Amino acid sequence: MRFSIMFLASALAITGCKQNDAGQTGVDAAGSGSAAFTIQSTDTVIPAGTEVTYCYYFHTPNTANIAVNRWVSDMTPGSHHMIFFTGGPDHPDGLDMSNDCGIGGSITSISKWVFASQTQHLDQPLPVDDGTGKPLAQIIAPNTLGAFQMHYLNSTEGPLTVHVKLSAYAMAANTPYTETDAYVTYNQDIAIPPGSTGTDATGTCPTPAGAKFWTMSTHSHKQSLETKVTDGTAMVVDSTDWEHPSVTNWNTGSFFTYASNSVTWTCHYKNDGETALPDNSAKTIYAGAHATTDEMCMATGYFFPATGPKFYVQYNGSCIAVN
Repeated sequence: MRFSIMFLASALAITGCKQNDAGQTGVDAAGSGSAAFTIQSTDTVIPAGTEVTYCYYFHTPNTANIAVNRWVSDMTPGSHHMIFFTGGPDHPDGLDMSNDCGIGGSITSISKWVFASQTQHLDQPLPVDDGTGKPLAQIIAPNTLGAFQMHYLNSTEGPLTVHVKLSAYAMAANTPYTETDAYVTYNQDIAIPPGSTGTDATGTCPTPAGAKFWTMSTHSHKQSLETKVTDGTAMVVDSTDWEHPSVTNWNTGSFFTYASNSVTWTCHYKNDGETALPDNSAKTIYAGAHATTDEMCMATGYFFPATGPKFYVQYNGSCIAVN
């Protein structure tokens, strides 16, 4: 089974790594201290009026497993979003401006979603107490193959020099933790007719058994008027800003469990030429990478306990588990 998911690209260079002998920096559960590693893209020039997606492949510099409990990212102006993936097809390190990080072939080739941001600066500490006194953490194995997606929209009248910077903060070696990982859905069935004044794309996928969520949000493009995540009929996320969607967070004592054992996500679109430029009202809009001419409909969050991320695709009316 094959389908096209065109939403990856990146540009990175490893800039530093301060570690102890165990391959981890001593960091407390609140995420203070020095970064276990920092990855920063090489500067890339985006011409005026250009939308591009690049991919830079790299290997993380840690020499042992690290339990990351805080991410800090910074993006220069012109950045639409960044996503840090691990795994996927092997690729030499370095910038590749010709592909989408290998996505678009077999569903088994999709890399694992680790971290994402749609804001210029994001400081994301993970919850410090899972309810039993243990902090949550994401595990990065040594020398992990990574790809860092950078999607740029330069709406200015001049060129922009752009880059992305991501720092991983880890707990001290041997600190007890509970693993948390990403829960991501993607709707491949989007088809918004020409001149549409109201079209919905929706999907429903299962949640892992016993999963507790500490954050949930959405991702869509310019034709999107509203995005929702629901638990049955109960509202979880409701956003009307496609560029900076609403985020629902939960903390110790209030982590969220889906009573329906499933996530339903819906995006409401218009394609009548009044909601976004360029005017796409003469054509059908499908799922794709370009924020101005294609669309997306995603629910994104983090859950625990976990042994790896969960990625689901709505395809031909069915929910397909990718990993």
